[in-house]
Amino acid sequence: MSGKLRWGIIGLVAVATVINYIDRNALAVMWPAISKEIGADKADYALLVTIFMLAYACGQTLFGRLFDVIGTRLGFTLSIFVWSASIALHSIARGLATFGVLRATLGVSEAGNWPGAVKVNALWFPSNERAFAQGIFNSGAAIGAIIAAPLVAFLFGKLGWQATFLVVGILGAAWLLPWLWVYRGDPGAHPWLSEAERAHIAGGEGEAAPEGYAPPMGQLLRHRQSWAIILARFFLDPVWWLFVSWLPIYLAETFGFDVAKIGLFAWVPFVGAMLGSLGGGWLSGVLIARGWPVLRARKAVIVLGGAIMLPALLLTTTAATPLYAVLLIAAILFGFQVAINNIQTLPSDYFGGGAVGSLAGVSGSAAVAGTLITTWLVPVMTTHGYAPIFVLAAAIVPLSVAAILLLGGRTAPLDDPEMTKEVA
Repeated sequence: MSGKLRWGIIGLVAVATVINYIDRNALAVMWPAISKEIGADKADYALLVTIFMLAYACGQTLFGRLFDVIGTRLGFTLSIFVWSASIALHSIARGLATFGVLRATLGVSEAGNWPGAVKVNALWFPSNERAFAQGIFNSGAAIGAIIAAPLVAFLFGKLGWQATFLVVGILGAAWLLPWLWVYRGDPGAHPWLSEAERAHIAGGEGEAAPEGYAPPMGQLLRHRQSWAIILARFFLDPVWWLFVSWLPIYLAETFGFDVAKIGLFAWVPFVGAMLGSLGGGWLSGVLIARGWPVLRARKAVIVLGGAIMLPALLLTTTAATPLYAVLLIAAILFGFQVAINNIQTLPSDYFGGGAVGSLAGVSGSAAVAGTLITTWLVPVMTTHGYAPIFVLAAAIVPLSVAAILLLGGRTAPLDDPEMTKEVA
């Protein structure tokens, strides 16, 4: 037995991701009621999403570097403490300006969860387990979105929106207790890690170990493989955020839903996302175990995810009932998670641990840049229905897949070109 501590670590990160998504989705679920109370409209909501995403973009790069500098334990502690305080303080907001400030602090701090999770994955898992481990983490986003709509709707019905924000803020603070107790160091220094599990982590076939090639940022961005990940996320992530940010609004405007009905329907698509998270990671792991090269397995599953998303997005343009709509969106998010799971694993396939957080952060910022464009377009393109924005989403999916296929290279991990010259 190689031990199970690594699975407990990634499980804790997945729980943090559940909380992350409950916190960020709370405003969207309650917006139909909050907007009436503060006198706001859809354009104001788009502004708040923009503020959140701009802050989130800065936070991805900031925390990506921060995790490489101060380490995983302190990085997660700082990130979740600040985002929990930010969402709790939403309870005292009384106007758009206050909400804007708090969405900014929430965005910066919540962003740390993603480069931090990629860093944990690179440190604690060999290459043949990384995509499945990433799937466990990513399933936390889906589970959080599944829980968020009914939970927030229930709390809103019982407590009102101010107390609901306060209650969900407490969840993150509670998570810090098991995190600080369990995560006592990286694999090289953790006192609970058995020698068998430490050897298993260090011995994965094709592993990009923490001591592997880890160039500084300038050199990192000279590799086309880095740009494959950056561009793939720039094009693909807006599809996910389209539904995370706008699904409750879409249901309210298209089918006349109130907060209670949003709670009944808005969780369904994220069941598909959860299954895609686990399935995409599992499938690439199976292919690697059968002898496929790591990069070939990742690319094959990414192509599969794109092939699932594209027709489902096009069919959503004609969805006439809420049940049909949410089932199609479930298929879209299933395909998205199948693909993104493996894209997010690529930094640790190509590079050593000292660069993984940095590349994950930069690519996360690129994802936000792409998402901002769709955020600004939603109010403009949905004046007569949501079909145009769904067509746009379908159009950018092949661009993401093409970036991986054309720029991703054929081998991983990468070698230090200077060392290669010396050997030659």
